[in-house]
Amino acid sequence: MKKLLIALSIGCLLGTACTKGDVRFVTIGSGGVTGVYYPTGGAISRMVNKKIDEYGLKVTVESTSGSVFNINAVLSGDLDFGIAQSDRQYQAYHGLAEWADLGRQTDLRSVFALHPEAITLIASEASEIRSVGDLKGKRVNLGNPGSGQLQNSRDVLAAFGLTEDDIIAEYVKEVEAPGLLQDGRLDAFFYTVGHPNGNIKEATSGRLKVYIVPIVGSEIDTLLAHNPYYSAAVIPHELYPSAINKRDIETVGVKATLVTSVSADPEIVYAITREIFENLEEFKQLHPAFATLTRRNMLEGLTVPLHPGALKFFDEVGLTQYVDPSLIVD
Repeated sequence: MKKLLIALSIGCLLGTACTKGDVRFVTIGSGGVTGVYYPTGGAISRMVNKKIDEYGLKVTVESTSGSVFNINAVLSGDLDFGIAQSDRQYQAYHGLAEWADLGRQTDLRSVFALHPEAITLIASEASEIRSVGDLKGKRVNLGNPGSGQLQNSRDVLAAFGLTEDDIIAEYVKEVEAPGLLQDGRLDAFFYTVGHPNGNIKEATSGRLKVYIVPIVGSEIDTLLAHNPYYSAAVIPHELYPSAINKRDIETVGVKATLVTSVSADPEIVYAITREIFENLEEFKQLHPAFATLTRRNMLEGLTVPLHPGALKFFDEVGLTQYVDPSLIVD
């Protein structure tokens, strides 16, 4: 019995779903505390935890290094759910990028999509960077290892015929980048994020003037044509009035998504899906990045099969008609 209790305690500490009395404990991996992933995880947990008597669930949120970490932790059983970019879903499931040596991660499952995330490129005015091509020879933060944005940065560079050898690449966390830019230790930084965002506001409101660089051109048209998880995006200029831009900024982006593993308890996945979808208007009030969410667009941008628990809810409310048939495999 003592060994069993120790094993259960270790399982709860690692983040796998566990039970205490009539309550099951569930963890969601998010991202850095200054990004949108962490408050997104918090929004989901608050809504589910308010109905602990109904669902018997206690959801907690862990700050992590981002999409890659969350996917790997979900697959290993260290997390029950994770927030991850739609492109990272695709790459893991198909054994690409960080998963090239590991092979296809076919136990990964989608739950639903969340807010759009724009690939955002911020440059100091003094750097004279006005396009992606101008990054050559500049000091540029691409994103920390384990984050989804690192691959996005590499994809954008590659679209314009650049590699990390063409720039002075840095790999710091997004929370550090605005300060480094304002201190003159970076010329520019990438950040894939939902808007409005506190880090971007910090970067655009400092002593040094900054420019939000459009990510557009025939090179991006080719990127969109060859990568189904990317789509065109627009960052409203009004969100960052201190930037020197005069109009909205065109770019590309992905979707933030909630993922889990094929082995996740269908009842838990169903409960979380039901709570968010049945109370979507309340959920949308919890962060400005959720403003454009609809039941329908929360089924768009998914790139791995749906978990049966989520699919059960979508069947019940008639939303399955909006699901890509290739995502229904279980």
